[in-house]
Amino acid sequence: MKDVDTGTITTKVPARLDRLPWSRWHWMIVIGLGTVWILDGLEVTIVGNLSAQLAKPGSGIDISQAQVAGTAAALYVAGACLGALFFGWLTDRFGRKKLFLVTLVVYLVATLMTAFSFDAWWFFLFRFMTGFGIGGEYAAINSAIDELIPSRHRGRIDIIINGSYWLGAAGGALLTVPLLNDLPVNIGWRIAFGLGVVLGVAILLVRRHVPESPRWLFIHGHGKEAEQLVGEIEEQVGGDLPEPKGSVTIHQRKSIGFVQIAHTMVARYPKRTILGLSLFVGQAFLYNAITFGYAQILSTFYKIDTHTGYYFAVIAIGNFLGPLLLGRLFDTVGRVPMISATYIGSGVLLLGTAWLFDQGMLNAVTLTACWCAVLFVASAGASSAYLTVSEIFPMETRAMAIAFFFAIGTAAGGIAGPLVFAGLVETGVPGDTALAFTIGAVIMIAAGIVELFLGVKAEQKGLEEIAAPLTAASVDTAA
Repeated sequence: MKDVDTGTITTKVPARLDRLPWSRWHWMIVIGLGTVWILDGLEVTIVGNLSAQLAKPGSGIDISQAQVAGTAAALYVAGACLGALFFGWLTDRFGRKKLFLVTLVVYLVATLMTAFSFDAWWFFLFRFMTGFGIGGEYAAINSAIDELIPSRHRGRIDIIINGSYWLGAAGGALLTVPLLNDLPVNIGWRIAFGLGVVLGVAILLVRRHVPESPRWLFIHGHGKEAEQLVGEIEEQVGGDLPEPKGSVTIHQRKSIGFVQIAHTMVARYPKRTILGLSLFVGQAFLYNAITFGYAQILSTFYKIDTHTGYYFAVIAIGNFLGPLLLGRLFDTVGRVPMISATYIGSGVLLLGTAWLFDQGMLNAVTLTACWCAVLFVASAGASSAYLTVSEIFPMETRAMAIAFFFAIGTAAGGIAGPLVFAGLVETGVPGDTALAFTIGAVIMIAAGIVELFLGVKAEQKGLEEIAAPLTAASVDTAA
């Protein structure tokens, strides 16, 4: 990269990116960056579906189903939280591209090592490391996507990309069925993890062509490089482009201190910080109440061990259809009404499911149908949590903000959740599992109420208009 400048520049780079029509170049960004959520979905689902198989004699690992669904899941999430914070800080400091390449490599190596697990401690270690890489992906990828996608498409694309997690989940669920039933108990689960590595390598090959964020470049002293890069993008997109509307004047800096980032989030945007925490905690608890223990629930209450993948594939498809069909409404109806509606609506549906389950009115099929309805609504809401925190804070803090909220919210729901919920399901008492559902539902509803009061109207707006960069001398959105 060229030498760093630290002067004051006025640039139209953000406006030039926002006025671009949707093109083949944008699809390359979506495929190269967004498909990582498919990997995450594949990872989590494979482990959930394999929990009963891994606990069987002859699996090659001396581990219980509760340890897979509880301890290993919690370690995966703990790794994701720490990875998000570590790589998030590096992403804001050293750029998006360097880190979204590094984090994918970390994921690939850790997943491959998981496939060679020979003892519980090895399995736990590399589940943690896999989460470490995935957590870094969330920070690096969401920040890059939002900075490269035009503002009028940002909400829909971001939500659908985050929702693509469930394509991986559906694929993982269906893949585990033949692997569990047609292969030896100590071989099938290893191949399942190996498939994740193959998909990750394919994504890495595409990702090499994704450029650095021009927004990151001009703020961090690479203004000429940012202008040149946007010019190349405009040539690839082609067509008659309208004049860019708006400019931003920046005092360039090589880096932004961690203390200033933290001060910005807590002192300058306290309401937005509360909002981000609420959304992440809410969705983490609701999802952990269902997804981390779903195989355990089917096994404990309905004696279904080897075909759980079929049930979860239905849930996963419902999860993906939610963002796919509702995503455009976040750009048209608006962020606040859609986020609050999806959070509160999914929480209410889960409360209804908890009551039906406690009354013994559900079997494996009808419970899966209820979960599908809940998560159709919840998935769009959960995806919007990532969208929200990636667009309501200044450019210099974007990756770190995503990492912070992901880590805090997911730690609360994703570490405590699996440990508490796995224990509740393990008792075999319907009322205990219904309690797990209720906890997740109530916290999700509370987050939706917070959105009603503190939500930010960010639809159709440029990132610099929603939150001016810390280094901005002026932002002109009407020029």
